[in-house]
Amino acid sequence: MLSTPILLDYQSSTPCLEEVEISMAPYWSEIFSNPSSKSNLASINANALLEVSREKIQEYLFLQKKKVIFTSGATESNNLALLGFARNHYKETKRYGHIITLKTEHKAVLEPLDQLRKEGFQVTEICPEKDGLISKEKFISYIKNDTFLVSIMMANNEIGVIQPLKEISEICRSREIILHSDYAQCLGYIEIDNLDSLANMLTISSHKIYGPKGVGLLLVDNNIKLQPLIFGGGQEFGLRSGTLPLPLIVGFTKAIEIAVFNQKKNTEKFLFHRDKLLNGLLNNNTGVEINGSMKERLPHNLNLTILEVSGAKLHKCLKSKIICSSGSACTNGEPSHVLVALGRSFKEAEASLRLSIGLTTTIEDIEKSIQIITDTIKLLR
Repeated sequence: MLSTPILLDYQSSTPCLEEVEISMAPYWSEIFSNPSSKSNLASINANALLEVSREKIQEYLFLQKKKVIFTSGATESNNLALLGFARNHYKETKRYGHIITLKTEHKAVLEPLDQLRKEGFQVTEICPEKDGLISKEKFISYIKNDTFLVSIMMANNEIGVIQPLKEISEICRSREIILHSDYAQCLGYIEIDNLDSLANMLTISSHKIYGPKGVGLLLVDNNIKLQPLIFGGGQEFGLRSGTLPLPLIVGFTKAIEIAVFNQKKNTEKFLFHRDKLLNGLLNNNTGVEINGSMKERLPHNLNLTILEVSGAKLHKCLKSKIICSSGSACTNGEPSHVLVALGRSFKEAEASLRLSIGLTTTIEDIEKSIQIITDTIKLLR
């Protein structure tokens, strides 16, 4: 039998923790009533459990000024934030206005913004510096008199760079510009730093933090108005109609608790494994280049370009041995738009590896991965 491939693709998704599975267990078949209904005692109790989850999340994330809106995941949260706010802006002002984002954002941000562009809004996609970061000065230079919305992710899902969001937030606040940030890759990996003031709208995903798939969050300042995308029941403050998946919400809440509580300890482990992997690859190979800043970076992320090899052959050789990625899980095999924005050629982008460490990664996994990747590079060259 073939040996099980080494998993180094935890930024794509994570397995449910056992504690998360246990927390969800009663809500599949024992406590199963509709939390949106208040017509009977069982539904009233289910609704109470839903609100307890909401309150717990506010407590774990130290939130005082934000609504917690449950969605189906980060993609829906991003769409609700961007489409919902921009369309409400037009409804109230009868002006389309200007929106700023980065070329390196996730497709779940870029594509809703492209839709808004078709509707009449002006959208500017800023190209970051070669290290993947946007400078304060460059950001300010793109602001216009009618800029009303900015969307910049805290940490990139491919190259792992952490943007100077606090500085960007201060600039936006001083100009009364609303800031949205895709925070899906951050929770549990970097220390929480006042999410209330970090951005006006924040997106969080469950399956990135060892919770169940199919549930996410949009955290929104209490005074922000959004146009709903889904109609038919008025759930979630009238912004997201539909029956809420109580088991998934309970599991997500438990995953948030664990992620926040264990963040410091887990970060130390991630950094140890990541640095060993990086040093092993750099010491054993030439022509291996790091994509993005190493200083401002998620602790579990590596993104490397392997020069002088075919990307297609590289990934074909590694496929049965290491589970990794050439970019986002949502790129459908196309060269990474993030790496292209950083100046990589299509050929170089194809010959790149996103390697992400997880809670179950072992020292043996790292040592074997160094050997497998090194042997593959030598073979291809």
